[in-house]
Parts: sequence; C-alpha cells; structure tokens
Amino acid sequence: MSAIAFAVPPAPHTLRVDYYHTGDGSHETFSLDEIVLEPLPWPGNPDRAVDDTNLGKYQFQVRDRDSNALLYSRGFSSIYGEWETTGQAKSMSRTFSESLRFPAPEKPVKITLKKRDSRNMFVNIWTFNLDPKSMFVNSTKPPQGEPVIEIEKHGDSAKKLDFLILGDGYTEAERGKFEKDAKRLTNTLFETEPFKSRRKDFNVWGLFTPSVDSGISRPSSGIHHRSAIGASYDAFGSERYILTFDNKAFRTIASRAPYEFVEILVNNNTYGGGGIFNLYSTVAADSLWSPYLFIHELGHHLAGLADEYYTSDVAYHPPAEKVEPWEPNVTALLPGASLKWNSLVSPGTLIPTPWDKEAFERYSREMQNRRQQLRKESRPEAEIDALFNEEKVYEEKMFRQEKYAGKVGAFEGANYEAKGYYRPQLNCIMFTRTNYFCQVCKSAIDRIIDLYSRP
Repeated sequence: MSAIAFAVPPAPHTLRVDYYHTGDGSHETFSLDEIVLEPLPWPGNPDRAVDDTNLGKYQFQVRDRDSNALLYSRGFSSIYGEWETTGQAKSMSRTFSESLRFPAPEKPVKITLKKRDSRNMFVNIWTFNLDPKSMFVNSTKPPQGEPVIEIEKHGDSAKKLDFLILGDGYTEAERGKFEKDAKRLTNTLFETEPFKSRRKDFNVWGLFTPSVDSGISRPSSGIHHRSAIGASYDAFGSERYILTFDNKAFRTIASRAPYEFVEILVNNNTYGGGGIFNLYSTVAADSLWSPYLFIHELGHHLAGLADEYYTSDVAYHPPAEKVEPWEPNVTALLPGASLKWNSLVSPGTLIPTPWDKEAFERYSREMQNRRQQLRKESRPEAEIDALFNEEKVYEEKMFRQEKYAGKVGAFEGANYEAKGYYRPQLNCIMFTRTNYFCQVCKSAIDRIIDLYSRP
C-alpha cells in the first residue's frame, strides 16, 4: 500500500505591532507606532493559537475583521503595567514602547487589547483595524548582525518552545564569554525541574550583539554605559532590578532568531535580574547567584509566576482592595472562593497552613538591614554573596524543622505582602534563593510548555 503525501502549508510570516503606551497611575492611552513584518516565519504552535491560560495583566486578541473569528490571542504583562503601581506614577506621566507579535494574517483583522479591571476581569481598552497588505507595513530587514547560535535544537520551531538568549554589555572581544555564559545557564535550566523533564520540548538559540562598553549601566553607582540592548540596573529605583526600556532595539535584534521567550544576559557580577510575563527576563551573568536569578526570573517571564517573598524592599504599592491574583502561585484566600491549587493540597494539611512566620520575619529584617548597610558602604560584591549564603543556610535549616515542610497548603506571606496573601509551599525558588520550584509552580510551567510545544 503506497503512502499518500500531504503538502504541509508553509508557516506564515511574523507580524509585529509596535505602539506607545502612555499614562500615569489612573489614566492610560495607546498610539500606533509601526507595523513590522519580521524576517522569519512565525515560530509558534499552530494548534495552540488561542491562549486558554487566563494569565497576564493584559491580553490581546486578533480577529478576522469580517467574520469576527478569533485567530490568535495571548496574555502578557508589561513594564508600563508594573510602573503604574509605583509611587512615581502618582506624580507624573510616562511613555513606554511595547509590541504585539502574532502570525501574519491573510486578510484584514481587528486587534483588541484588554486589561484586568478591579475585579480582575479582562475588559477592552484599545481596538484598531489592521490590513496586512497595507503599504505602510514595514518589510525591511533588520541590520545585518551576527549569525544565530544553535545551543540546543530538538525539532521544528512549530513543535517546540523557542527560547532565545541575548547578551548585553558584551564587547566584540567578549564574544566567547557570551557563548560560554549562554551555554552554562542553559545547562542550569535543564538541571531544574520541570525543565529537566521537558528538555526535548525546547529549542535554545543565542544571539551575540557587540556593545561599545563592557557591562551595563548602574545609575545608583554612577555607572552609565552604552550597550546594544540598553539594559540597566535600578529600574523603578530598585538597585537590583534590571530592565531595558529600549523596546525597539530589543525587538529588532531578537527578530533575527526564532523566539517565543527571551533571556537577556548582562555582562556584570553585581546581583540583579528581572522578569516580566511574556516580555523577557534578565540576569547578571557573572553574579555568584546567577543560577538562582536566571531560573527565578524565568519563572516570572515564562509562566507568570508571582514573587512569593515579602520582606524585601520593592517599588510597588499594594492595591487598595485585595482581589484574587491572576498569578497561579499566590492566593488571597478570599471568603467563599476555592483554593486554586486545591487538587495539589496534601491530605491533612490545615488551610491556612501554620508556620513559624514571626521568627522568619525577625531574621529576614536583620538580614535586610545588614544588606542595606553593605550597599550603603559600597562594600565588595563578595561580602553581599557571603551574606546571602549565610541567609540561605539559616533558612534551609529553619524550614526543615517545620511540621508542614514539603507539603502543599497555603502559607501566609507572599506577593510582597506579609498579610492576606498566601503561597503554596513553605519554600520555593520564587520565595528564597533555593534551587527548586514548588509543585504548584512546576504545574504552571508545564502548562505553558504545553501551549508552545506539541508531540
């Protein structure tokens, strides 16, 4: 019996909408910047074009303009979405460049941007029509750059999650260092569950782009560098928070490789990183804590995981009214609501789950004070590393003695708040500088990998 050959339709191009997001803590507006036809085919899974995870502070939908059929959707978060919760947003307006990427449609479409309201429900905030055949679609290729580095390839992009590693603050002479850093942290990724078990569901790519200066900016130390992607410490005034606000530079460089998620390695040893859901994550590649920072921040970027710690200083202000967070690993335990991870709760575990919270907070405050003093005195980074090691040893010993260690429950203290928010397990890489995810976080990561890969 002869086999019948079926033609596989080619993947569509990748279309990107760049726009400006302007506002303050109470008002926001949007304006179109540019529609870009990226040089590579769409890398995504055609069977999972519609996002059913209900994650993100925002969501966008692409619908056929004539039939209103939903063609594509994704949840995401943004720098603006974080900035609007800071004190600065109460006294001034700012503009941020943002982008939406999706498979290029054949016919005109309607794009709708949604945002969560006070009840955490998505509501429409911006709608516009787009004609993919418009003469204003920019189809020029990005500037010629370095070739894409194949770090690990396990199959066709449409069947795999494509993970791109970029470098910032690496000079031409540090090209080899970037490749070593990228491969080292890729190994760290696949030593950590659930990534270890899902390794063959990934393709990992690298892109080297030389910077003028070695290292990135750190304004709190008076350091200002010109780097290819524009990453910098001190985002929102937090000395350890690394972001780039140059969205166009980031997108132009990244467009030369297939990607769905992006890691930006910065060529520094000072502790720091950052991660925003469905945007990118960052890590100081030479920090002693880069393995932890890399995995922790990727948890934010890839799976929308919330920070579970609550004793460190952050720039964000808590909401006026508690609502159930959209993030999968924290809960407000609101009256009458079921626990979102109830199916994973260990039998016989009390909800809320008791733990020695007061002792932990006393110790944590002491460590925060010591850290702040070291930074104030501009002490060597090795002294910060030693302090963090001391803290890690103490915490691990403390948690081993807890009755509900290793159990899934609802432990108070999460989402930057000591009261009213709960995390699933006593410890997790989203809570302390450990090296593992809790069961709920693992499940959330698996769900995202499923969205982008297929057998």
